Amino acid sequence: MRVLVAEDHPSLARSIADGLREDGYAVDLTFDGTEALHLAISNPYDAIILDIMLPGRDGLSIIQVLRRRDVQTPILCLTARDGVSDRVKGLDAGADDYLVKPFAWEELLARVRSMVRRGHGQKSARITVGDLEIDTARKSAKRGGVPIELSAREYALLEYLAPSPGPGRLALRHLGASLRSA
Repeated sequence: MRVLVAEDHPSLARSIADGLREDGYAVDLTFDGTEALHLAISNPYDAIILDIMLPGRDGLSIIQVLRRRDVQTPILCLTARDGVSDRVKGLDAGADDYLVKPFAWEELLARVRSMVRRGHGQKSARITVGDLEIDTARKSAKRGGVPIELSAREYALLEYLAPSPGPGRLALRHLGASLRSA
């Protein structure tokens, strides 16, 4: 899963990016709104974490441009602006979620997982392909009820392929056969 983090406070941005990477996400990081817009238009992301108050271009205008261009990537507004009118503006601009700083790390991760699931048309944290069961909340997998030990990269690939129709599902079936024989 690939995430864009656009946050103007470098230490917070790096902390978020590092935490997401530890959780198996590929992360692109920027501290500037103009660059964030360019990256969001140019790359396929599974989610965008976007500060509202960015230099170069503010987060709300970025959201509006993306939605006008029919970029449907789920967007989480991450901001210190905590008023009801601020949240309403963010959501009305086209954001999918809104989280106020300071925040709990577990909540940020849960919201990103939820947005990614919805972006892939998934309602549950569990994905099932044949006898392969993937728990996206726990970042774990089981085949025939038996836990599978996977590195973070292996898990990320498995989760990426699971919601994919066609070739992704076919790849999982072949992977499943090799996991059974291992």
